[in-house]
Amino acid sequence: MRTIWKGALTFGLVNVPVKVYSATEDHDVPLHQVHDKDGGRIRYQRTCEVCGETVAYSDIDRAYVEDGQTVVLTKDDLAALPAEKSREIDVVEFVPSDQVDPLTLDKPYYLEPDSKSPKAYVLLRKTLEQTDRTAIVRFTLRQKTRLAALRVRGKVLVLQTLLWSDEVREAEFPSLDEDVRISKKELELSSSLVDSYSADFDPEEFVDEYQKELRTLIDAKIDAGETFDVAETFGDTEKAADGGEVIDLMEALRASVARSKEKRAKSAG
Repeated sequence: MRTIWKGALTFGLVNVPVKVYSATEDHDVPLHQVHDKDGGRIRYQRTCEVCGETVAYSDIDRAYVEDGQTVVLTKDDLAALPAEKSREIDVVEFVPSDQVDPLTLDKPYYLEPDSKSPKAYVLLRKTLEQTDRTAIVRFTLRQKTRLAALRVRGKVLVLQTLLWSDEVREAEFPSLDEDVRISKKELELSSSLVDSYSADFDPEEFVDEYQKELRTLIDAKIDAGETFDVAETFGDTEKAADGGEVIDLMEALRASVARSKEKRAKSAG
């Protein structure tokens, strides 16, 4: 794993140097967009609506629009704000773990002790375990102030960012206010159904079926020869740009289709 941040956990006079790592990763099969007629890669360009020019990322500023007025924020403007200058994760308070609403939990990070002696790290971990408390902390990451919950997972401290209170919507549904009568028999039957499905949760028993099926589909198309080599089909684009031979697109596509049919025929034979 790659370290994304280094700093120190602080509570009172205790200072715990740590390294921060992302605790999760994306396992989705990477896909990109192509033109359905020829398989050409679709790429997006940043184009100015005023002059029509393609703009480099380095020349882009941010803006905010309100009541028809646009406020442009330059890189210097944003740099002047309180940014990631502090390398401290400050413990604000220790709260009962059951008071942290799971709905507010966001991105998780692992914390690794970053000192010759991990004693302070282990002390904080054991303290959280024994008191059944979660530490609420503040820190700055990528120029944003974050609120997070610091808790224990096995032998590692986990820092999980929290949504701010105004980012969580209230569930205001009139149907929830209706007076619904549930009989004792209905509740007993429902509880019986729950008991029949009861088990200890093991996340490794579950797989992402969609990604699994997508990977199977891709492998099947590869085995069937339903692919084409970009370099063979379209030629060396750098040479073409330098004034070399430009390959006719339609002829290249016909050649690709013929090659694909030959592969299929050989496989079928």
